[in-house]
Amino acid sequence: MKREDRQQAIMDLLVEQHTVDLDDLAERFVVSRMTIHRDLDDLEAEGLLRKMRGGATIEAGTQFESDFRFRARQEGAAKARMARAALELVEPGMTLMVNDGSMAAVLGAMLPERRPLTVITNNAAIIDGLKSENGITLIALGGIYSAKFNGFFGMVTEETLGRLRADLAFISTPAVQGTRAFHMDDNVVRAKRAMIASADRSCLLVNHQRFGRNALHVLAELGDFHTIITDAAPAPDQCAALDRAGLRLQVAQEREEP
Repeated sequence: MKREDRQQAIMDLLVEQHTVDLDDLAERFVVSRMTIHRDLDDLEAEGLLRKMRGGATIEAGTQFESDFRFRARQEGAAKARMARAALELVEPGMTLMVNDGSMAAVLGAMLPERRPLTVITNNAAIIDGLKSENGITLIALGGIYSAKFNGFFGMVTEETLGRLRADLAFISTPAVQGTRAFHMDDNVVRAKRAMIASADRSCLLVNHQRFGRNALHVLAELGDFHTIITDAAPAPDQCAALDRAGLRLQVAQEREEP
C-alpha cells in the first residue's frame, strides 16, 4: 500500500473511531511501528490529528470537522455523487458562484465539463484548479485568507459579491437542524449569505450525516434554496421535518457503470 493510501485509511479509521492504536495500525497495514509513527507525524503536521501515547486521536465535534484539511479527506464517494448531481443544474454560458469547502472543491473540478462558464469563487482549491482552464472565466474573490477553510473572507469578499450577479450559487453547510442550515464561523456565514443574495437561484449541498446537527450561527432557512442535494436519506425525523415544511430533498444516486 502506498503511503498516501495508508494515511488516508488511517484518517478513515479516525473518522469512524476517533482514536487509533499504533500497534493495531502496524498490524493492520503490515508495516513497522516506526512507519506508523512517521505516518502519524505527517498527519499531525497537517493539523489532522493529535498524537498521544501509543496512538492518535481527533477532537470530535463540528469545530474540528470544519477544518478544510480534515474534510478534504472525508467521504470522497459521497461528495462525488453530490457534485455530479449539482453539475446537472449547470448549463454552458452560465455565471456561477461557488463557496468555500471541500464539497464545493469537488464540484469545482467538474465544472470544465460544462464550459464555457464564468465562475465566481472564494474557494482557494477551486481557484487553483480552474486558473489555467480554457473556457472558464474565473473571478477570484479577494479578502483575508483562512487556512482553516482554505478560502477568502471578510469585508473585501462581501463587498465584491454585492457588486456581482450570478445565475446560480452553490452553497455547502456542515449542519442542518429542522429547516435551518448552520455554520460555526460568522465570516463564512456572511460570505455564503452574500452569494445567496447575489444569485438568481441557489443550491444547498449537504451530507446526510449533517442533518440533525447545529452550529453557532444560523446560515439560512432551507426554504431559501431552490434545490437541496444530499448523498443519502437522513434520519426519519429529519425527513419528517422537511416534509412538514414542504421541502423536497434530492438524493444523489450512484451512477451506473457503462
